[in-house]
This record gives sequence, structure tokens and C-alpha cells, in this order.
Amino acid sequence: MKKLLVLAAAASMMGLATTGFAFGNPEKGKEKSQVCAACHGVDGNGVEGQTTYPKLAHQVPGYIAAQLKDFKSGARQDPIMMGMVAALSEEDMYDLDAYYSKQKPAPVGIRPEDEELARIGEKLYRGGDTHYGISACMSCHGPTGEGIPIQYPNLSGQHADYIEKQLVAFKDGTRKNDMMNPIAFLLSQEQIRGLSLYVQGLRSDHN
Repeated sequence: MKKLLVLAAAASMMGLATTGFAFGNPEKGKEKSQVCAACHGVDGNGVEGQTTYPKLAHQVPGYIAAQLKDFKSGARQDPIMMGMVAALSEEDMYDLDAYYSKQKPAPVGIRPEDEELARIGEKLYRGGDTHYGISACMSCHGPTGEGIPIQYPNLSGQHADYIEKQLVAFKDGTRKNDMMNPIAFLLSQEQIRGLSLYVQGLRSDHN
């Protein structure tokens, strides 16, 4: 497991060197984030009742900018987001990234009736599935879901409904990712829901 974590960190550092990552201005990002608040909340912690939209607060630096670029290029498909990013410059993307990455995340937790299903997710997240050759999720996303900049996002406290939506998209191929597509393809719906609930209940060191 330590070897997997080292490999993930090394790959991440290589990504920082090869993707031309730049740091934005969080104050400018705060001003530009006003149009994002309706779906993602004023501080990136989401809007009550809109759990299929992701929480952006405390996301790993660089990840939001990378996703915005993918929406703009069409590499990642979403009708709402593709419209929202159409007028964004690269500087805008980095400023938004800098703002949201500095926001304090609000803990979510899970309901008692979801704990049994979340335990199924915990086994996968922490230990993987040796029968199907699925690696532990924490080898890339960390034991507390903190993530590793810039490729591996922070999952800690993320809305379960959003995580489930993305895992289903990875599974059916509507969202493309060389690492996640083959992993999600092997997951059952029960495992997907269990993982989604488990990461919603995770709390990072900064929560």
C-alpha cells in the first residue's frame, strides 16, 4: 500500500511539471465565482437540495482549472458547464481554482440508515477488490479522501449523489478517463452507491 501511495504521488508531481499548472488569484476568483454560486454555493460548499452538483470548497489546487479546460475543449461533456465556461479565459479558470481551493469545507456525514451500505464502500475504498483487480481508492485519493494535486481530486465530504453520478458516467463511458473507466466498469450499482456514501462521510484533516 505504501508503494501505491508513493507511485501515485510521483505521478502527480510529474503531472504538475507537464501540465503547465499556474496559480491564480483567489481574490479575483471570489469576484468571478458569483455566477457559480447558484449551483455550487457562495463558498463552494454546495446549495441545499442540489446534491448532484459538486462541492468545490477545498478542492486540490489545479483540479478545478483542469476540469474547466476540459469542459471548454469538449473533452468533458456537460451542457450546463460547457455553456458556463464558454467565455472564461485561462486566467479566469486559475483564479476560480485558487479561490475554491482555499475555502474551508463544511462536513456532511451520512444518515444512520446509510451506514450499512457505506461499509461496503469502505471496504472498496480502503482495500479494493482483489478478485476483480480493483485497486484501493485511497491509493490515489488518500486515506481521508484529501486527494493529490492535480490529477486526483479531493473526495472528502463530497455529495454522494454527485459521486454516484460520476461513477455511473465513468462506468458507461459517457465521461472519459483512462484510469477511472476500467475501474468503474467493474463496479456494481450497490458498490457505486456504497462508495458514494462512504466518501460523503469522510472527513479530511482540514474539515
